Amino acid sequence: MGRRFPGPTLREVCSPLTEEDLAPLVPEHTTVQISSRLTDDEFRRLADFMTGYPDVRLRVYGGYNGSIPDLDFLRFFPRLRRFSVDAIYDLASLDGIGLLSDELEDLLIGWTRSKRFSLRTLAKFSRLRKLYLEGQQKQFEAIGELEALEDLTLRSITLPDLSALVPLRRLTSLDIKLGGTHDLALLPRVGRLTFVELWRIRGMVDVSPLADIETLERFFLQTLKGVTALPSFARSPNLRAVALDTMKGITDLAPLAHAPNLERLGLIQMCQLEPEALRPFIGHRTLKDGSWGLCSDRKNIAAWDLLPLGDPPFNHPKSTAPNRFRQPR
Repeated sequence: MGRRFPGPTLREVCSPLTEEDLAPLVPEHTTVQISSRLTDDEFRRLADFMTGYPDVRLRVYGGYNGSIPDLDFLRFFPRLRRFSVDAIYDLASLDGIGLLSDELEDLLIGWTRSKRFSLRTLAKFSRLRKLYLEGQQKQFEAIGELEALEDLTLRSITLPDLSALVPLRRLTSLDIKLGGTHDLALLPRVGRLTFVELWRIRGMVDVSPLADIETLERFFLQTLKGVTALPSFARSPNLRAVALDTMKGITDLAPLAHAPNLERLGLIQMCQLEPEALRPFIGHRTLKDGSWGLCSDRKNIAAWDLLPLGDPPFNHPKSTAPNRFRQPR
């Protein structure tokens, strides 16, 4: 059947493997993916093919009707550097991940119905630079042994605090999505963070540790219902960009205006704010780009008139956007 879902960045292959499946990849291809098991011989052929593309990811997903019961076939991919397993419905075990080479650099473990497996398995990947974990947290302390890790995403994982991440001296990017990890007190001691994203975390009320991260350049906060105040970023000389999305408890943006070198500010679905909330940024010496999403044409237009950064909002007299893109009132 060959590639069933053509796309500019991926190629999907399935059994029987064809010449088309193993045709040379174009530079835009970043991923080869499968959603059903190949034969052992086909896995060998695919693995040999992918050795010529060390920067291309192998993605395993779907696995409907038990067609991918385990990941034991990874024994055929000793040189793989990038691997993803997600949206697997009937996967019985993730233990096959341990068959990958310790040269693995990028690993994504997304949603599966498999039993929780021990993250101790990941400790062997001493060169791992990027890790995405969803729901898996058994023996989570093993993550602290990944000394080369630079980029970490935790989704639907609840930790009592961030102590397990303190040993990650090279970490520069941290995303925490869902789950209930709400104690951020140790965040300033984690790596040398330049980017932090916090998204829909249960029980999150305090984001003040963000202001104590000396290296922080960007952060994104979304749907943190319990957060009602931002800390002053006066001591954040590296902070350049901030985005707030559906942060309903935030009514005062002045603490962000204290950031001496802020360049970009994005407000998305910040319906509780009035245009006057932007007044603290008037005259800010470095702010040069903004997006004001206050949930109504009237407020968006007034906000842009007060602080005309970025493109004029839809339906503003100076906007070139067609009216069919009107935002809901």
